[in-house]
Amino acid sequence: MAATVSVFVYGSLLVDDVVRALLNRVPPSSPALLPDFHRFSIKGRVYPAILPLPKHTVSGKVLMGITVPELDMLDTFEDVEYTRTTVQVTLLDSSDKLEAEAYVWSDKHDPNLYGDWDFEVPQFHFSLNG
Repeated sequence: MAATVSVFVYGSLLVDDVVRALLNRVPPSSPALLPDFHRFSIKGRVYPAILPLPKHTVSGKVLMGITVPELDMLDTFEDVEYTRTTVQVTLLDSSDKLEAEAYVWSDKHDPNLYGDWDFEVPQFHFSLNG
C-alpha cells in the first residue's frame, strides 16, 4: 500500500468543493486544533496565513490518507508563499495527537498580515464552475 500523510487545513481547503476540485475526491477528515499558531488575514486576499505564535490556537481539520501525488497537487495549489511544515495537531473527536503536514506562511515578517481570519466572515466567497 502506498504511503499516505495527513494534512491540516485551515482556510479555503476547509471547503469540500475546493478539495474535490483539486484531488477529484473528498478524503476522510477530522476536526482538529493546531496549538501555538495564529491564523492571520492577509491584506487583499480572501485566504489566510498561519504562523507560529505561542498561546494561540488555529481550528481546522485534518485531511486523512493524502497520497504523494495528491500532496504534490496541494503543494502546487499553495504555491511558494507557503512552506509545508510538519506539525502536531489535536483531533477534536478523540483528543488524540497526530502529526500532520500544514502550509505555513513563508514570510514571517510580512507587513500584509493582520488580525484574525475567520472562515465565517463574508469575505470568503467564490464559486467553482465546472
